[in-house]
Amino acid sequence: MDLLQQPKQIYIGKINTSEKEIRDLIKAWVAISIAFAMVLKGPIGLSFYQVFIVSAIAVGAGFLLHELGHKLVAQRYGCFAEFRSFDQMLLLAIFMSFFGFVIAAPGAVMISGPVGVRRNGKISAAGPIVNLALAFAFLWALLLQPTGFLKVIAFYGFFINSWLALFNMIPLWNFDGKKVLRWNKKVYGIIVAIALVFMFLQNSVR
Repeated sequence: MDLLQQPKQIYIGKINTSEKEIRDLIKAWVAISIAFAMVLKGPIGLSFYQVFIVSAIAVGAGFLLHELGHKLVAQRYGCFAEFRSFDQMLLLAIFMSFFGFVIAAPGAVMISGPVGVRRNGKISAAGPIVNLALAFAFLWALLLQPTGFLKVIAFYGFFINSWLALFNMIPLWNFDGKKVLRWNKKVYGIIVAIALVFMFLQNSVR
């Protein structure tokens, strides 16, 4: 998409969006949820319908709220920022899920505007921070000792969001970690440390 050709904007409070962005978000959420449901169906041992719900809440929400974290911070700085789904990668994710694994690259927030090292670092940090916040919420739910279906949702929500936060902090290529590290090493270290602690706790709360 040419960012100069911006779609007609819809305002929800202070958030700018568009019909295209909403369609892309729904498309990516459904596709990622289907892909991970196929992979998790065996380990969880529930019906596909039940695993799809787990996947939509624990995985789909983690991926898409991560991207919306980037979007909201970018818009706060006056940038044009909208999520665009990578349709070919979504189809690939569903296809590969039949072989037991997922290549997950559902899309990205396209940003146009005044972004320097500091702002770019904060925009990039927003995604992993959202995942850590979600992981903490799911961990809190686990500590309430839910049973059955609710426990499955809470555990996989905690696991997936902890993993997403840590994975995105890889300081290479176009990962969030590279931009955050360039901006502020202390913030980078705090995010990585929290994600590592959460990953370490997984066996304890399962």
